[in-house]
Amino acid sequence: MKPFNYQQDFKHLDFRQHPDRYQVGRGEQGVLMVEPYKSEILPHWRFRTPSLARESADKIMRLFEDYRQADDFVGMDMARKFIQMGYTRARRYANHKGGRKYDAQHRELAREINQEKAQAAAIFKQCWDKLRADEDYLARKKAHQQKYG
Repeated sequence: MKPFNYQQDFKHLDFRQHPDRYQVGRGEQGVLMVEPYKSEILPHWRFRTPSLARESADKIMRLFEDYRQADDFVGMDMARKFIQMGYTRARRYANHKGGRKYDAQHRELAREINQEKAQAAAIFKQCWDKLRADEDYLARKKAHQQKYG
């Protein structure tokens, strides 16, 4: 896998018009940069409470399916990244009050389990696991990577 190219002109590049410029990357790379998907998905991304997480995850999963129906792999992958980020951010806040993992001296802070955030994380994790096992998504991902790198 090629390193993620952060040097692209993300402010002016429309990845729906140029899916060839989109890189899957590792994990959540580019999730807050790739337009128009960021603007379409970000307003629905919430994890403060389990009920907000459920509403958010359900909406993003519907967007994932809308992108699939439109044969838009980039949209599908961006929805997957937001679902993954919902899990990782909620987990971070579940483990560390205020979401800070390190203090000013770069030492890891003690874990304080927040059950509400842990429940929110579990909601996103369930969705993320479903997407990671989706054979159609995986085939599209492989095809995109083979075609565009």
